[in-house]
Amino acid sequence: MIAIQTSDVDIGALIAAAKEHGTGAVVVFDGIVRDDEITEMELEAYEEVAVKELKKIAGEATRQFGLLHVDIIHRIGRLVVGENILIIVVSAGHRKEAYAGSRFIIEEIKKGVPIWKKELTRDGGRWVPGDHGHGKGYH
Repeated sequence: MIAIQTSDVDIGALIAAAKEHGTGAVVVFDGIVRDDEITEMELEAYEEVAVKELKKIAGEATRQFGLLHVDIIHRIGRLVVGENILIIVVSAGHRKEAYAGSRFIIEEIKKGVPIWKKELTRDGGRWVPGDHGHGKGYH
């Protein structure tokens, strides 16, 4: 599953689906809104382009690292502290490839997927520059 969506996701179901024949490792990345004086976060995306880029990243990670399964779900909308922002689930025959593939995906998302975030605090809010908005949300 590659998606940009407002709703949360059942991570357990994604993990179960990733356990395909030949799987020796499943790696899960769950980026959440953390409490750094932030009360909420507003995320926006150029959805058509973002989904296309996520699919391209998933395909490249699959080729480079021999991944058996890739899920990337990026949430948009208004999220509060503790909510999931980005979920990446990958499986591979071995842990080395699963970890490397997951790391590759997150770094590529930060480089060029058109998703932006506004951090909302008690004193107002600010759009976070650079890395297409990925900063305090899930580094």
